[in-house]
Amino acid sequence: MNAVLRTTLAQINPVVGDLSGNAARIITLAKQYAEETDIIVFPELVLCGYPPEDLVLKPFFLERCETALDSIVKASADIDVALIVSAPEADGKFIYNTAFFIAGGKVLHKSRKKHLPNYGVFDEKRIFNEGDLPKTFSYKDVNIGIMTCEDMWFADVTKSFENQGAQLIISLNASPYEVDKHDIRSHHALQRAQESGCPLVYLNQIGGQDEVVFDGASFVIQASGQVICKLKAFEEDFETISWYQDNNNGYLVTETYRIEDDLSTEESMYSACVLGLRDYVFKNGFKGGLIGLSGGVDSALAAAIAVDALDALNVRCVMMPTEYTSQMSLDDAADCAKRLGVVYEDINITPAFDAFKTMIPDLHGVAHENIQSRSRGVTLMALSNMHGYMVISTGNKSEMAVGYATLYGDMCGGFNPLKDLYKTEVYALTKWRNAHKPAIGLGPEGEVIPERIITRPPSAELRPDQTDQDSLPDYGALDDILRCLVERDMSIEAIERRGHDKALIQKVWRLLDIAEYKRRQACPGVKITSRAFGRDRRYPITNKFFNTVAE
Repeated sequence: MNAVLRTTLAQINPVVGDLSGNAARIITLAKQYAEETDIIVFPELVLCGYPPEDLVLKPFFLERCETALDSIVKASADIDVALIVSAPEADGKFIYNTAFFIAGGKVLHKSRKKHLPNYGVFDEKRIFNEGDLPKTFSYKDVNIGIMTCEDMWFADVTKSFENQGAQLIISLNASPYEVDKHDIRSHHALQRAQESGCPLVYLNQIGGQDEVVFDGASFVIQASGQVICKLKAFEEDFETISWYQDNNNGYLVTETYRIEDDLSTEESMYSACVLGLRDYVFKNGFKGGLIGLSGGVDSALAAAIAVDALDALNVRCVMMPTEYTSQMSLDDAADCAKRLGVVYEDINITPAFDAFKTMIPDLHGVAHENIQSRSRGVTLMALSNMHGYMVISTGNKSEMAVGYATLYGDMCGGFNPLKDLYKTEVYALTKWRNAHKPAIGLGPEGEVIPERIITRPPSAELRPDQTDQDSLPDYGALDDILRCLVERDMSIEAIERRGHDKALIQKVWRLLDIAEYKRRQACPGVKITSRAFGRDRRYPITNKFFNTVAE
C-alpha cells in the first residue's frame, strides 16, 4: 500500500529568545526532510523556546516572534513540506500559545492551546489567554487535530476531535522531566487515543532551560493503545512515520517503528543533571565549569556530571585545603581528578583564613568554620572571573533542605546539578556512574569516583574529627522525613506512623522552615522531583506556622 500521509517527529532543543536561530533551524530541517515526509512536527513554542515566561508580555518580543514566523511561512513557499510550528500569537489584547500549520507559503490552520497549566514550574495563566476548543482540518485527505501539551491531560479536546471525525491527533509538548513522568504521560496518551479512536503523535522537546530539563522521549501510539514508536531520551532525535488507510474501519494504521529502551531511574536522573548543566553553561556562553573538589562524595559526583556534560577539557577542579583537611581528602580528590581527566590544582586557603582570624581576633564557633567555606567561595569566584569558567555548586537537596550549607561559601556558584538530589540519591548515582556511562556522557568509562569517597563518613572538615552526623540525623532517616514534608505535604502524625521519632520529625521540620532564607539565595539547579526548591515550592521566609501546629 502507498502511505496516505508521512509525519516526521523533530525532537529538537530550541533556545529561549533565539528567534532567528530557532527559525533558521526549522527552515533547515524543512529542507532536509522535504523529500521524505509530508509534515514535520516541532515541539511546543519551538519558535521562541519554552518557557518564555515574561518575555511574552513585551509587545516588541511578540512583534519579533511574528516576524520570525513570517520568515518561516515565506520559506515554506519553496519547500514541498508542511510544518507545524508553535509560537506566541498576539490577537488584539489577547496572547495565545498557538500551533500554526504552514504549507506552500501560507498558514493553513491555527490551533490555540486551551488548557493553561498553573502549578509547579508552570505559570501560563499569567501570560497567555485560553483558546477555544481546537478544530480539526484536512490535509492530504486526512482529518487532523492538533493540541498542545496540557490539552492532552483533559478529555474535552480529544472528545471534540472525535466529534469532528479526526483520524490523527498530534500533540505538541514542552513537558519537563521528573522522575517517573514518562509513565504519567503514557497513561494520559493511552486514554486520549482510546477515547478518540485515533492514533496519537506525542512530540516533546529536549534540552535544559534554567532549572527545567526537557527529556524528549517522544512516542507514537495507535488507537488500540499499542506504542509503535519511541524516540531517545535527553537527545535530539528524528523519525518519520508513514500512515496507511485501514479500509475496514477508516482508521489510520502503520507498522511498528524504532522503539528505544526506557532508561533506568538512575540513568534518567543522571542524564537530566548532565543535560541541564550542559545547556546552562553553553547556552549562557561560559567556557566550562569550575568545581571545588573536596574529596567528598558531592563534589566528586558534581565533577563526574560536569565532565559528562562539558567534556574534561572544559572542566577545572580545585582543592582548597586548610589545617583541618585530611590527607585522605587530598589523596581522594587528586585521584578523582586524575580518573576524570580534568585540570586540577591545589590552592591552600590558610593565608586567607589566617587573615580573617587576624581581622577578627575572637573568631570562634560556627563563624570560625564558615569563614573557611567563604574563603573557598571567594577563591572560586576569582578563578571564575579570571578564566571565564562558571562555578558549579555542589550542595545536595538534603543539605539545602535543613540549611547545612554556608551562604557565600559552598553555596556560591552559577548552577547546581545536585540541587534536587537527596543525599541518598547522590550515593546511588555515584555508584551507578561507576558502573555505567550514560548515553549522552562525554566522560570516560569505568570507575571515575574512588570507592573510598563513597564509603567514608561524609564531613565538611571545618573542625577536627567532624562528620555530618554530628549535626544531622542519619541520611536515610533524614531523606525519608524530608520527602514526606517536601514532596508529600504530610503531617507530623502521619510521618510518625512511618516509624520516625516525633522529636526528630519536629527538628527536621523546624530546620526546613528556618533555612528558607538560604534557599532563596541559592543558585538555580536541575529539577528532578515534582517539588524542587524554588518555583515548585514557595514558602514564606517569615513563618510561624510550625509553632502553632507542633506544640
